[in-house]
Amino acid sequence: MAESETCPKDYYQQTSIGSGGGTTSVHVTALDGLVNVNSLFTIAVFVGLSLTVPNQHSLENTSSCDASIDTVEKLLVFEVVSFSFFLFSSLVAQGLKLAINLLNSKDVDEAFRAHVNIKALRFGMMASAFGSVMGCLFLMLSMVSVIEIRLGVLSCGSKPAIHAVTTLIILVSSALLVYISTAVYAFLQ
Repeated sequence: MAESETCPKDYYQQTSIGSGGGTTSVHVTALDGLVNVNSLFTIAVFVGLSLTVPNQHSLENTSSCDASIDTVEKLLVFEVVSFSFFLFSSLVAQGLKLAINLLNSKDVDEAFRAHVNIKALRFGMMASAFGSVMGCLFLMLSMVSVIEIRLGVLSCGSKPAIHAVTTLIILVSSALLVYISTAVYAFLQ
């Protein structure tokens, strides 16, 4: 290999953050992705909030299957808590990105290198990931309330509601398990 060519491993070692290793551009890209996903989930929160209509009748024919006002209240609480976690996560990620970009601007010759405390960066990224996970959990709980409002309460035995809630819980829990596992693995490496 010629001296001017570098393999990806050499490139990543050249663009280290402080003394801890890793690359600035990779961290910024990861933070961008986290903020984008949080934005999509925040839209889902506002869609859920638009569905909170008291005394709404479910698609089941019996009035005993209609959701109570407590279900609507739970939906509002879960939506607000979910929004709060997504906002927390996004603000932490944006703060980290701002710090990296400001530190990069100090050294014009090395556009991809920033001297950042790697422990603080990792802690901030894990805090942001924690906010996203908690936001997803509360969004899932709010979606259960939406399903109960639209399709009938679960205690009524509405098959469409039970199928929808079961599918929601299985898929979201599986995705969160993968997300948490990869985040912890990346944190420990």
